Amino acid sequence: MVKKRPNKVAVLLGGLSSEREVSFQTGKQIAQALVDKGYEVKKIDPASELISGLLEFQPDVVFIALHGEFGEDGTIQGLLELLGFPYTGSGVLASALAMNKVMTKKILLSEGIETAPFQVFTRQEAERKGLAQIASEIIAYLNVPVVVKPACQGSTIGVSVARNQKELISAVAFALQYDDTSFAEKFVEGVEVTASILGTEDPQVLPLIEIISETGFYDYKAKYSAGLSRHIIPARISSHVAQKVEAIALRTYQALNCRHFARIDFMISNDEIPYVLEVNTIPGMTATSLFPDAAQAAGISFSELISRLVEEAWSLDQKEQKSKFVGKGN
Repeated sequence: MVKKRPNKVAVLLGGLSSEREVSFQTGKQIAQALVDKGYEVKKIDPASELISGLLEFQPDVVFIALHGEFGEDGTIQGLLELLGFPYTGSGVLASALAMNKVMTKKILLSEGIETAPFQVFTRQEAERKGLAQIASEIIAYLNVPVVVKPACQGSTIGVSVARNQKELISAVAFALQYDDTSFAEKFVEGVEVTASILGTEDPQVLPLIEIISETGFYDYKAKYSAGLSRHIIPARISSHVAQKVEAIALRTYQALNCRHFARIDFMISNDEIPYVLEVNTIPGMTATSLFPDAAQAAGISFSELISRLVEEAWSLDQKEQKSKFVGKGN
């Protein structure tokens, strides 16, 4: 008998990345929301079990609540496709591209989407030239201040702002601790805004959120510590700029071929130019997270949001399976 809706959901949480603890927070809240909605739920930590847990439980849908490496980068997505389990969030390629901020920026540039000027550097270059030379080259191209980031980390891990050469040398070394490829990005003075997008065939931009950090920089501590950041809804920007941000967010989402949900982060410069910072294909779902706040502002409760993502993952998979079956029949 063919099921009309999913009943069993495996929630992947924890994992092996530097964002393991945040993933636990996200996963536990997702699991509880699904239990409240009547689903049979199994929480699985890939650090201790994965394939055995999935094969034993045989979920209808896998909800990926993993952040960072081996969760948000396409690796888990590829494994689930090989095992034949539908899953929430973007596919293999979109996940891998969005996780790599350098590749994301290159795609944005090819699509004519504004992103802050940047310069890439690697551990190999730093060992050959020295940190001081790398810093000098960055200043020659971008000047200061700059934001220095590892290419493939989330939650602002390894990120720092450098306002002079001494700080820049330290920032380069710090970023390379987390990734062999890193980059410096021109610091954009302005308003930080995030656009949450929900859906696949007809994606919806949820109310924009302005982010105010009490620490002066929206870093890991500000993101996940209650009271250290404020989410202002709607963002205090003009309707004209808001419409531009929404349009660019959709273009970015579609350029990377995202699906189900994602969050696009922006800096809006003082002259009202929206610059895309990064794309989060598995946004946080903790008590202080942005995506649930945006959904709430759109009238979507947390449990409804989580249920909707599961149902969409299920229904899209059913459509794909039907399409494959019809194709074979022809």
